[in-house]
Amino acid sequence: MALSIGSKAPDFILPSTKGVDFQLSKDIVAKPCILYFYPKDFTPGCTQEACDFRDHFSYFEGLDIDIYGISRDSIPTHLRFKEKHQLPFDLLADEKGEVSKKYQALLPFLGTTRRITYLLDKEHRVASVYENMFGAGKHIQKMVQMTKKGVE
Repeated sequence: MALSIGSKAPDFILPSTKGVDFQLSKDIVAKPCILYFYPKDFTPGCTQEACDFRDHFSYFEGLDIDIYGISRDSIPTHLRFKEKHQLPFDLLADEKGEVSKKYQALLPFLGTTRRITYLLDKEHRVASVYENMFGAGKHIQKMVQMTKKGVE
């Protein structure tokens, strides 16, 4: 089960492909963002999802909405994935799965990150959430649909 609409998103600090740690409360201030959790770099569904967000990046950039992909992969793996697919947004390494757990994105017993996407408003409250492990392409469609309704 995902975090509830309207609930405050948990703050966190994770290593970023920018080379510095990312902290939600300090690096995204008074603006919305998308956090998408996914199982693993270089797998077919995860590659499709990342490339969908890449292909729609300018749409979200025009709305001043940052995008962050989060998985349990390491920064070196994320960097190879980002470079290979020319991703214009940062990937965050949740190697211990602690942030995934806070965001209800960790599959119990398996320790694998499940595919779940959050749209956070400017106060970091959950404005929209979409969860579909096997429908990677639908995540971007849902986020575009929700931003057309407006998010602040």
